[in-house]
Amino acid sequence: MKLHRRILDDLRTWKESTDRKPLLLRGARQTGKTWAVTEFGRTSYENVLRIDFMRDPQAKALFDGPLNPHSLIDNLKIYTSQNVAQQDTLIFFDEVQECPKALTALKYFCEEAREYHVIATGSYMGVSKHNNDSFPVGKVNMMTLHPLTFTEFLENTGQEQLSDMIRDGRFDSINAAFEPRLNDLLKTYMFTGGMPSAVVTRLAGGDWEQVREEQRSILDSYDLDFSKHAPARIIERIRLAWGAIPSQLAKEHRKFIYGVVRPGARAREFEESLMWLGDYGITSRIPCVSALKTPLAGYTDASAFKLFTVDVGLLGALADISASTILEGTNAFVEFKGSLAEQYVCQQLVSAGYSPYYWANPNGRAEIDFALEHQGLIYPIEVKSSTNVKAKSLRLAHDHFGTGKAIRFSLERFRQEDWVTNIALWGVDGFKAYLDSTR
Repeated sequence: MKLHRRILDDLRTWKESTDRKPLLLRGARQTGKTWAVTEFGRTSYENVLRIDFMRDPQAKALFDGPLNPHSLIDNLKIYTSQNVAQQDTLIFFDEVQECPKALTALKYFCEEAREYHVIATGSYMGVSKHNNDSFPVGKVNMMTLHPLTFTEFLENTGQEQLSDMIRDGRFDSINAAFEPRLNDLLKTYMFTGGMPSAVVTRLAGGDWEQVREEQRSILDSYDLDFSKHAPARIIERIRLAWGAIPSQLAKEHRKFIYGVVRPGARAREFEESLMWLGDYGITSRIPCVSALKTPLAGYTDASAFKLFTVDVGLLGALADISASTILEGTNAFVEFKGSLAEQYVCQQLVSAGYSPYYWANPNGRAEIDFALEHQGLIYPIEVKSSTNVKAKSLRLAHDHFGTGKAIRFSLERFRQEDWVTNIALWGVDGFKAYLDSTR
């Protein structure tokens, strides 16, 4: 079966843009970059000229000489035995990190041949490193493909209207009769996650063990990539840090502790490994800030951070959490002391384009799960994984720093109070639209 991905709408907007540049689509492995561009090409162009540099390493030689785009197109036509029409052909460089000169060539397509429609896809790791070649800064449009958000998941389960209402931030328009359905679907999503192959497995009728097996396969492919791409001296530490994420999040205070990874470990031993995981695109590093003031980046404490994975389903697989633990009752929201719920919220916020932070006061008696900036205001966010929505830390932070209205994501339904707004956990993907509507 085919999934509906919102990135397809973004790609169509890119095609019609009067200021279109070559496009670089990045994302972690297994998020569906190749499928998305292939499907976009199939539905929006008469022809797709695709070069997969991983499967066809000989094609790299096409870029060994001068990177004149017109000469490159002549050679590409001969190499693939395909014609290239400026408006009707999509030129697709897949796995572009395997051919850095092809990435560099995007600069010259922008400067000298913008009439051609060119998309390159690549993993975070290869694109971010891009050693010994000039990255086409300012010469490409850039997009990032994340795992499916919860509202994308809803769309693919036939709940398009509810998905639209959430995505538009119209929480007060959602009748209470739909909330049990949304909570059940959210639990399903928290087990399945948003990796396309896991979602397809479930929607095609696969049972929970088949979904989990697909997630384990993704984790195995990541582990193979660790061996293939990482410097040999840090491979073991990468595996230790990656495997320790569930135990890090299970702590009462989820600041990353190097001693949890390995007894007696120091930051200097694992910092490069953590940076590698971030460059690979499968972790989100959430820095601690000393004050909820703008800009948040100016108040970060480099030594304190939380680490989340790219996907809530993969976190469950990494921790080997059973389906019954997540799907029965409200366990999905309290497992790991609520860390699955925090992982889910973090994932939705990152997909929405936010760079989240968190705040903890120096005496350790108060902590805010997330904080972010939106249109010049700071919003402190607390994730409550039960129906107990008392929020002493949230109130303390709001009053002390004079932030914008505080936000609480919980199992309670939408409710606005004088200083805090409660949004149901299933509504996180509509948070940005809600903020825009209240300005």
